[in-house]
Amino acid sequence: MADPRFARSVLAICSHDENGALGINIGETVDGISFHGILKQFDIDPGKAPDCSVFLGGPMETQRGFIIHSLDMNLSDTLQVGECWGLSSSIDMLKAIAQGRGPKEWIIALGYSGWGEGQLESELTQNGWSIAEGSPDWLYEKSSDDKWLMAWQALGIDPMKLSAGFGSA
Repeated sequence: MADPRFARSVLAICSHDENGALGINIGETVDGISFHGILKQFDIDPGKAPDCSVFLGGPMETQRGFIIHSLDMNLSDTLQVGECWGLSSSIDMLKAIAQGRGPKEWIIALGYSGWGEGQLESELTQNGWSIAEGSPDWLYEKSSDDKWLMAWQALGIDPMKLSAGFGSA
Protein backbone atom coordinates (compact mmCIF):
# COMPACT_ATOMS: atom_id res chain seq x y z
CA MET A 1 0.00 0.00 0.00
CA ALA A 2 1.52 3.30 -1.08
CA ASP A 3 -0.22 5.30 1.67
CA PRO A 4 2.23 5.42 4.63
CA ARG A 5 -0.70 5.53 7.08
CA PHE A 6 -1.34 1.90 6.17
CA ALA A 7 2.22 0.55 6.29
CA ARG A 8 2.14 -2.84 8.08
CA SER A 9 -1.59 -2.49 8.72
CA VAL A 10 -3.88 -5.33 9.60
CA LEU A 11 -7.48 -4.37 9.03
CA ALA A 12 -10.45 -6.23 10.45
CA ILE A 13 -13.14 -5.56 7.86
CA CYS A 14 -16.37 -5.06 9.77
CA SER A 15 -18.74 -3.89 7.07
CA HIS A 16 -18.56 -4.23 3.29
CA ASP A 17 -21.43 -3.68 0.89
CA GLU A 18 -22.27 -1.82 -2.31
CA ASN A 19 -21.91 1.53 -0.51
CA GLY A 20 -18.36 0.97 0.75
CA ALA A 21 -16.45 -0.65 3.57
CA LEU A 22 -15.41 -0.02 7.16
CA GLY A 23 -12.43 -1.62 8.86
CA ILE A 24 -10.53 -1.31 12.11
CA ASN A 25 -6.74 -1.32 11.95
CA ILE A 26 -5.46 -3.73 14.59
CA GLY A 27 -1.85 -3.62 13.42
CA GLU A 28 -0.58 -0.51 15.19
CA THR A 29 -0.92 0.70 18.76
CA VAL A 30 -1.29 4.29 19.92
CA ASP A 31 1.62 5.59 22.01
CA GLY A 32 0.69 7.05 25.38
CA ILE A 33 -2.91 5.80 25.51
CA SER A 34 -3.97 2.72 27.43
CA PHE A 35 -7.28 1.00 28.06
CA HIS A 36 -7.25 2.12 31.71
CA GLY A 37 -6.55 5.67 30.55
CA ILE A 38 -9.66 5.59 28.36
CA LEU A 39 -11.74 4.22 31.25
CA LYS A 40 -10.43 7.05 33.45
CA GLN A 41 -11.58 9.64 30.86
CA PHE A 42 -15.12 8.29 31.26
CA ASP A 43 -14.88 8.02 35.08
CA ILE A 44 -15.16 4.23 34.86
CA ASP A 45 -13.40 2.20 37.54
CA PRO A 46 -11.17 -0.30 35.71
CA GLY A 47 -11.96 -2.96 38.30
CA LYS A 48 -10.20 -6.18 37.39
CA ALA A 49 -10.00 -5.44 33.67
CA PRO A 50 -6.46 -5.78 32.39
CA ASP A 51 -4.73 -2.67 31.16
CA CYS A 52 -3.61 -3.03 27.58
CA SER A 53 -2.56 -1.15 24.50
CA VAL A 54 -5.06 0.68 22.35
CA PHE A 55 -4.87 0.18 18.61
CA LEU A 56 -4.94 2.97 16.04
CA GLY A 57 -8.12 1.87 14.26
CA GLY A 58 -7.59 4.14 11.32
CA PRO A 59 -7.07 7.63 10.17
CA MET A 60 -10.75 8.57 10.42
CA GLU A 61 -12.39 9.84 13.64
CA THR A 62 -9.50 8.88 15.91
CA GLN A 63 -11.31 10.42 18.89
CA ARG A 64 -13.98 7.71 18.57
CA GLY A 65 -13.46 4.32 20.24
CA PHE A 66 -14.35 0.88 18.92
CA ILE A 67 -14.28 -2.52 20.59
CA ILE A 68 -13.80 -5.68 18.55
CA HIS A 69 -15.04 -8.55 20.68
CA SER A 70 -16.14 -12.15 20.82
CA LEU A 71 -19.82 -12.85 20.26
CA ASP A 72 -20.52 -14.06 23.80
CA MET A 73 -21.87 -10.55 24.49
CA ASN A 74 -23.83 -8.26 22.22
CA LEU A 75 -25.46 -4.94 23.02
CA SER A 76 -28.03 -3.02 21.00
CA ASP A 77 -25.26 -1.12 19.14
CA THR A 78 -23.18 -4.23 18.37
CA LEU A 79 -22.53 -4.87 14.70
CA GLN A 80 -22.14 -8.63 14.32
CA VAL A 81 -19.53 -9.46 11.69
CA GLY A 82 -20.66 -12.84 10.37
CA GLU A 83 -19.93 -15.56 12.88
CA CYS A 84 -16.53 -14.01 13.57
CA TRP A 85 -16.75 -11.09 15.99
CA GLY A 86 -18.75 -8.08 17.06
CA LEU A 87 -17.97 -4.39 16.78
CA SER A 88 -19.28 -2.10 19.51
CA SER A 89 -18.67 1.51 20.41
CA SER A 90 -20.75 2.08 23.53
CA ILE A 91 -19.78 3.19 26.99
CA ASP A 92 -21.96 0.32 28.26
CA MET A 93 -19.54 -2.16 26.67
CA LEU A 94 -16.58 -0.39 28.31
CA LYS A 95 -18.37 -0.60 31.68
CA ALA A 96 -19.18 -4.28 31.19
CA ILE A 97 -15.54 -5.10 30.42
CA ALA A 98 -14.34 -3.09 33.44
CA GLN A 99 -16.84 -4.87 35.69
CA GLY A 100 -15.74 -8.30 34.47
CA ARG A 101 -19.05 -9.10 32.78
CA GLY A 102 -18.07 -8.17 29.24
CA PRO A 103 -17.07 -10.41 26.36
CA LYS A 104 -14.38 -13.01 26.99
CA GLU A 105 -12.17 -11.70 24.17
CA TRP A 106 -11.81 -8.05 23.15
CA ILE A 107 -9.48 -5.35 21.94
CA ILE A 108 -10.00 -1.61 21.73
CA ALA A 109 -9.12 0.84 18.97
CA LEU A 110 -9.45 4.54 18.27
CA GLY A 111 -10.72 5.51 14.83
CA TYR A 112 -11.57 3.49 11.75
CA SER A 113 -10.65 3.11 8.12
CA GLY A 114 -13.31 3.71 5.51
CA TRP A 115 -13.68 3.23 1.76
CA GLY A 116 -16.27 4.67 -0.58
CA GLU A 117 -18.25 2.71 -3.12
CA GLY A 118 -15.90 0.43 -5.10
CA GLN A 119 -12.74 1.93 -3.55
CA LEU A 120 -11.65 -1.16 -1.60
CA GLU A 121 -12.31 -3.41 -4.59
CA SER A 122 -10.13 -1.14 -6.71
CA GLU A 123 -7.31 -1.26 -4.17
CA LEU A 124 -7.57 -5.07 -4.05
CA THR A 125 -7.28 -5.37 -7.84
CA GLN A 126 -4.17 -3.15 -7.72
CA ASN A 127 -2.58 -5.52 -5.19
CA GLY A 128 -2.88 -2.86 -2.49
CA TRP A 129 -4.02 -5.41 0.09
CA SER A 130 -3.70 -9.11 0.85
CA ILE A 131 -6.53 -11.05 2.42
CA ALA A 132 -6.25 -13.37 5.42
CA GLU A 133 -8.95 -14.90 7.56
CA GLY A 134 -8.94 -13.34 11.02
CA SER A 135 -7.93 -15.89 13.61
CA PRO A 136 -8.86 -15.44 17.27
CA ASP A 137 -5.30 -16.57 18.06
CA TRP A 138 -3.98 -13.21 16.90
CA LEU A 139 -7.10 -11.08 16.43
CA TYR A 140 -7.51 -10.55 20.19
CA GLU A 141 -3.80 -10.42 21.01
CA LYS A 142 -3.43 -7.38 23.25
CA SER A 143 0.29 -7.42 23.98
CA SER A 144 1.60 -7.60 20.42
CA ASP A 145 1.65 -4.74 18.00
CA ASP A 146 3.09 -6.91 15.23
CA LYS A 147 -0.11 -8.52 14.02
CA TRP A 148 1.09 -7.81 10.49
CA LEU A 149 3.66 -10.58 10.87
CA MET A 150 1.12 -12.84 12.59
CA ALA A 151 -1.33 -12.39 9.69
CA TRP A 152 1.32 -13.33 7.12
CA GLN A 153 2.40 -16.32 9.18
CA ALA A 154 -1.23 -17.48 9.38
CA LEU A 155 -1.13 -17.63 5.56
CA GLY A 156 2.13 -19.61 5.70
CA ILE A 157 4.08 -16.72 4.15
CA ASP A 158 7.39 -15.24 5.27
CA PRO A 159 6.91 -11.53 4.47
CA MET A 160 10.67 -10.99 4.42
CA LYS A 161 10.74 -13.00 1.19
CA LEU A 162 8.20 -10.78 -0.57
CA SER A 163 9.31 -8.35 -3.23
CA ALA A 164 8.41 -4.67 -3.07
CA GLY A 165 8.00 -4.64 -6.85
CA PHE A 166 5.25 -6.53 -8.60
CA GLY A 167 3.58 -6.90 -11.94
CA SER A 168 0.40 -8.36 -13.30
CA ALA A 169 -0.29 -11.16 -15.70
